[in-house]
Amino acid sequence: MSAQYVLETRSLTKDFNGFVAVKNVDLQVRRGTIHAIIGPNGAGKTTVFNLLTKFVPPSSGQIFFKGQEITGLDPARIARLGIIRSFQISATFPHMTVIENIQVALQRRLGVSFKFWKSSTILDQVNDRAMELLEAVKLAGFAKQQAVDLPYGRKRALEIATTFALDPELILLDEPTQGIGHEDIGPITALIREMGQGRTIVIVEHNLSVVAELSDIITVLARGSKLAEGPYAEISENAAVREAYIGKPRS
Repeated sequence: MSAQYVLETRSLTKDFNGFVAVKNVDLQVRRGTIHAIIGPNGAGKTTVFNLLTKFVPPSSGQIFFKGQEITGLDPARIARLGIIRSFQISATFPHMTVIENIQVALQRRLGVSFKFWKSSTILDQVNDRAMELLEAVKLAGFAKQQAVDLPYGRKRALEIATTFALDPELILLDEPTQGIGHEDIGPITALIREMGQGRTIVIVEHNLSVVAELSDIITVLARGSKLAEGPYAEISENAAVREAYIGKPRS
């Protein structure tokens, strides 16, 4: 595996009792890029994410992170190596404040775990950095508000900020604009681009305008297999990709 690749899969396959959701998928994710995975519904995009983070085990194939095979590792070990993912549904601590959500993520660097019965001194150590992240996602004014009370678009922003607070080497974003209003898509896209500078991100996204704005390289899946790969300008002109999305034109 080349040092330029942070993540690589070889012949990654997942068979659910005879239904092949992912078939022989080869991925090579370059360091410092935003790599998008797209495809029509049922293409296997989220299953690939679940395989990469071992939420489901592969039926066959291999996964490598920074040259080390991680195929057999459990999800906790993979996260500790520096691979962090978000989910399609916002996943915050709803009854903690906005700043506490960020603090809990930041304390990972301190080598301690969150203790509900201890003094808040541990969390106070990361206050400055927590506020920097909240300012970056325009949530500083909501710092003391419970996460459950945020509008959905702001919850997604908080989740993204929490993901980046963990300072992972590889970030997997699963449908970051899913379920948010049209008016929030631009700010969320800009947020990902700004916070992702110098980082490696793999993103599953259904909104092709977001993909066009963010991605350096795109892998297109169809029926669980890799259909095409390349920059957006190339992919958008690919006849097979168009057919997968909108169907074969009538003669």
